Amino acid sequence: MASTKLYCQPLSEAIDSLQRAIAQPKDEFIRDSVIQRFEYTYELSWKLLKRYLEDAEGVVQVDHLSRKDLFRLAAEKGILDDPQAWFEFHIARNETSHTYNESKAEAVYQVALRFLSPARALLEELKKHEHD
Repeated sequence: MASTKLYCQPLSEAIDSLQRAIAQPKDEFIRDSVIQRFEYTYELSWKLLKRYLEDAEGVVQVDHLSRKDLFRLAAEKGILDDPQAWFEFHIARNETSHTYNESKAEAVYQVALRFLSPARALLEELKKHEHD
């Protein structure tokens, strides 16, 4: 199977950005920054994961998968530890457009805090397969 270039640097930078925001004392603006950084870090995470799986398993096998099935496949292949957590991250990502609601914003913020460690673990797994 032909390899495509797997480039992890943008995800690494996004995770670092999210970590810096999380490290700040929380107020409304920091919370909103964490939510935005969670949003783009999650997007980079699943898209890079999909690119890896397409390369490893074939586009035909992966392209039609739902996001949940993509996370399940990644867990089967040992790339993700807990696909259920990634289901939660996906739901929270979909809620980011409703963060004008204080309770939803707080809920997404809490999920973003839990996202950092699994995102780092995913990055480390993907780096093992990064092509030069």
